[in-house]
Amino acid sequence: MTDNSYVHRLRAGAPGKPILFVFHGTGGDENQFFDFGSRLLPEATIVSPRGDVSEYGAARFFRRTGEGVYDMADLERATAKMAAYVKALASEHGASKVLGLGFSNGANILANVVIEHGDLFDASVLMHPLIPFRPKDNAALEGRQVLITAGERDPICPVPLTQALADYFEHQKADVSVEWHPGGHDIRPNEIEAVRKLFAPYA
Repeated sequence: MTDNSYVHRLRAGAPGKPILFVFHGTGGDENQFFDFGSRLLPEATIVSPRGDVSEYGAARFFRRTGEGVYDMADLERATAKMAAYVKALASEHGASKVLGLGFSNGANILANVVIEHGDLFDASVLMHPLIPFRPKDNAALEGRQVLITAGERDPICPVPLTQALADYFEHQKADVSVEWHPGGHDIRPNEIEAVRKLFAPYA
């Protein structure tokens, strides 16, 4: 029985195709990246969960105590729950590959699932992530594809922390790349193109 513990949108794909999980940013919902995911991979199964935490009415995937200050116990809870959710749906749909894309808070939950469960996602896109702690080493990340996209003037995700996360994945021997733009916490065309290139082989 699938753990349907998130409100979500789902579009079943063709047999033998990948499953793509898309994760919204703070205040978004299951609609934010659903259509984008569907256009990226027209034959894949697309799953878009809504965060189960409310911050003054804004949906998030885990709690925080301030800007950039995470409730680490709740992050651990959310990570375990999301990993189980991803595994269950990937199995149910017989997915050939498991892919992920998240923006902002969605990138953060995806990043931590990838960090903790290195062999779960084959390829992941982390758009403007913020991981303000040193992740633990995970040998299972070797060879996994990770794309990080970021703004050079992002007030929420400082450049040094973005680079530190990229360096972490490199040290784990993941296949990591970073796509920068000169702006802030917004998605630019070059990011979209980098995402398309990463996912093209899975279409």
